[in-house]
Amino acid sequence: MERTLINKLVENEETKISGFATKIRNTKYMVFVVLKDRTGEIQVSIDKGTSESIVSTLENVIAGSVIEFTGHMVLSEYVKQGGKEFIPTSVNILSNADVFPLEDNANIDTRLDYRWLDLRSEKNNLMLKVQSAFVEGMRNFLYTNDFTEIHTPKLIGAASESGSDVFEVKYFDRKAYLAQSPQFYKQMAIASGLERVFEVAPAFRAENSNTNRHATEFTSFDLEFAYINSYEDVMSMEEDLIIAGLTLVKERYGDKIKELFDKEVVIPTKPFPRIKLADLYKELKERYGFSIPEFDVGDMNAEAESLAYKYAMEQYGHEFLFVTDFAKTKRAFYHMRKDDVPQGYDLIWRGTEITTGAQREHRYDVLKKQCEEKGLGHDVDFYLQFFKYGCPPHGGFAIGVDRLTMLLLGITSIKEEMFIFRRPSRLEP
Repeated sequence: MERTLINKLVENEETKISGFATKIRNTKYMVFVVLKDRTGEIQVSIDKGTSESIVSTLENVIAGSVIEFTGHMVLSEYVKQGGKEFIPTSVNILSNADVFPLEDNANIDTRLDYRWLDLRSEKNNLMLKVQSAFVEGMRNFLYTNDFTEIHTPKLIGAASESGSDVFEVKYFDRKAYLAQSPQFYKQMAIASGLERVFEVAPAFRAENSNTNRHATEFTSFDLEFAYINSYEDVMSMEEDLIIAGLTLVKERYGDKIKELFDKEVVIPTKPFPRIKLADLYKELKERYGFSIPEFDVGDMNAEAESLAYKYAMEQYGHEFLFVTDFAKTKRAFYHMRKDDVPQGYDLIWRGTEITTGAQREHRYDVLKKQCEEKGLGHDVDFYLQFFKYGCPPHGGFAIGVDRLTMLLLGITSIKEEMFIFRRPSRLEP
C-alpha cells in the first residue's frame, strides 16, 4: 500500500500514513498520537481494549519518533486537528527517537547546534517553504522572459572583485578562492551572446562580521541582461521580478504567514519610488536630524537605510525605495559612469539594502581605465578579456535570498532564517 499524505485522506478509506509523532498521550482507555507530515497533522486514536498489539508496540515510543500507521480516517467533531482522526489497524515504528535535547525556550545558538530538530516546528518549516516559493516565483518570471539559467564555478583562480574578503583554499599545487559572486561570469555569459542569464547559488564572503544580516556563506539570486538603454531598465526588471516572487508567496502562504509571523505580504505597485543619494541625505537631515558620518559620505549605512524606509513610507506609502547617484569611490570599478556618476542603485526594503544593481561598463578601453583607477592589477586581466572582442551594453543585480526572506517574515536575525547558518564562529552542523 502506498503512503497517503494527511491532507489527502478520504473518510473510511483504508490507507497508510507516516510521519513524526509530535505528541503521544497515554490515558486509561486510549493512546493518542499526533502524527505530522509535510501537509499537516492528524490525531491517531488507539483503543486499548481492541488494539492491544498496537498499544504494546507503542509502549516505549516517545515523541519525535517516525511512525507508520495503516487504518482509516473518520470525521469527529471532538477532535481539534480539523475534525478528523485516524483509526489504525496496524503500526510500524520506522525510527525510534531519543529524548529531545531542545527545550522550548532554548537560545538561538543552542537551537542552531540542533538545527535539524529546530526546523521541525511549523513556523520554521513554513519559513523555508516561503523562501522556496519566493525563489520559484522569481525563477518562473525569468523563464517566461527568455532568461537562461547558468551555473558558474565557485572555485576561482583569482579574487572575485578585489584582493580582500575572499576565502583562500588549497587547489592541488596552487591557491584558489571561493567566489564572492558570479559577477564576472555573468558578464562573460553576456559576451558569449546569451543576452539574458541568471543563477541561484551560494556566495562566500570572508568578512569577520557579526551583524544580524551578514553571513559568510549565503544564497544569491543573480541576473544579467543585455541591450539595455540605462540602469532604469535594470530597476524596472527588478521591480517585475520582486512583484512576481511576492505574488506567488502571497497566493500560496499569505494567510499562514499572517497567522504564524503576524506579517502581511504586501504586493508593491510599480514604479518603486526613486531618489538621488544627495536628496535623500537632505530629507533625512530635515525630517529626522540625521547626518551621514563623514566616512560613509557617498554611500549608505544601516541607520540611513532604516530611515530611508521610514521616509519612503511617509512620503510615498511604499515599502521599497531606489537610491541612486552614489559616489564612484563607493561603487565597483565595472559600474558604468555618466558625468563621473555611477549608473547604478541600491534598493531598500523594510529598512535594509537588498540589492546593488547597475548598468555595467562594456567598453574595453573605459573599463580598463576604471580598473587601473581602482588599483586592480593582474587579478582582473582574465575578466577584461571578455570585452576585447565586442560586448553589448548590459546590466544586472543580485539579491540575497536569505536576507529577502528575513525581511519578508519580520525575522530579526538572518541566522534564525537560514537553513544552515555560517559566520566566523560557526562551522557546524
